[in-house]
Amino acid sequence: MSHAGPDRVRVHPATLAGTVRVPGDKSVSHRCLLLGSLVGEEVTVRGLAPSGDVASTAGALRTLGATVELSPDDEGRLEGRVVGPLREATDVIDCGNSGTSLRLLAGVVAGIDGLAVLTGDASLRRRPVGRVVRPLTAMGAHLHARGDDVPPLVVRGGDLRGITYEQPHASAQVKSCVLLAGLRADGPTTVVSPMPSRDHTERMLRHLGATLDVAIADDGTERVTITPGPLVAAPLHAPRDPSSAAFWQVAAAVAGTTISTPGVLDGETRNGALRVLQEMGADATVTPVDTDGSEPVADVTVTGGDLRGGLTLGGRLVVDALDELPVLALAGAMSAEGLEVTDAAELRVKESDRVATTVAALGALGVTLQARSDGYRVEGGQRPRGGRVDAAGDHRIAMTAAIAGAVGDAPVEISGFAAVATSYPTFLDDLTALGGRVELLD
Repeated sequence: MSHAGPDRVRVHPATLAGTVRVPGDKSVSHRCLLLGSLVGEEVTVRGLAPSGDVASTAGALRTLGATVELSPDDEGRLEGRVVGPLREATDVIDCGNSGTSLRLLAGVVAGIDGLAVLTGDASLRRRPVGRVVRPLTAMGAHLHARGDDVPPLVVRGGDLRGITYEQPHASAQVKSCVLLAGLRADGPTTVVSPMPSRDHTERMLRHLGATLDVAIADDGTERVTITPGPLVAAPLHAPRDPSSAAFWQVAAAVAGTTISTPGVLDGETRNGALRVLQEMGADATVTPVDTDGSEPVADVTVTGGDLRGGLTLGGRLVVDALDELPVLALAGAMSAEGLEVTDAAELRVKESDRVATTVAALGALGVTLQARSDGYRVEGGQRPRGGRVDAAGDHRIAMTAAIAGAVGDAPVEISGFAAVATSYPTFLDDLTALGGRVELLD
């Protein structure tokens, strides 16, 4: 199947079981390219996700003067090299559908003496950027956004000062943006967060020789301080994506089958969905794998059964499972006692309003959820029936609907499925390999 992907598909009920090798982790892939370009000499990269979002980051870096050469390996993941340094952009920087690309690049270009204009597709141009505008302005960059809060985002960078920035909500993207800008500041920069969030940027910065200090207070507050200085070239590797693996893990958990996902990233800030499934009653075997990269990696096998549910997710666990909450809503519905999610207001500003689109997508299949301002409540004992789902341009809603079709009682037709190419272009191939039945309707 083409990586561009069909836009309308029908997924039939089937028994999914076996082994699936998901793509490289998208979050780490972005950072391999971004941080590799900041080294100033050739850096080799491998295992990168062959996704539209990662392609957007690669294209943006080329606009900023980097050499980025990538090609598929035997399994379709990308490998190659990236060579900096970066300079003032030669054109408008198109971030496509990737909020990660735009927010992290804002920190990068804030440290470059010159002008940059960051934009993207219609979906990205509706996503707020005020959370990165505020700290970068405090550091001395000059930023202007459309309506003060959405792209295009104009950045005039250079002459940054080190600051201490206290972010009101734990956000790995905001933290990473400020740390990347801090590499070019005149002194140390500290980001204070109410709780830890994904630490891919910190791990990779250390891997490349940056001076970084991380401290967690007794109340859970996280302080990360970076001291400006040059980075040192080292090979960069992206493990397989646990967010992609979560769809198959949920499929096994709710249907009582066994699915293995080898070589996935197993950091504490990324295995939240797996921990939720285990607490709901799924059996998971996690076997660590030795690697030469900056991230922990494991082979994971999930075997389902009668899921108990009855969980209320909030705080740190929600941060660690944020991207997987739509498909976990399906798991909650098919458990005995359901699932409640709080502290997830950031779902409202993802590729779609993921509270609203999760409620609408599963509702179209006969699954009832109660939307909350910061999450949702789904009763247990429900099973998806057939129906039609509009993915609303959101790849995770499209894949959640596909899993619902495979584990439910009747076929599910999904429109807007092409959005899946932004993160998992081989999703339908893997669904078929695990025993799924798919019709392409385009």
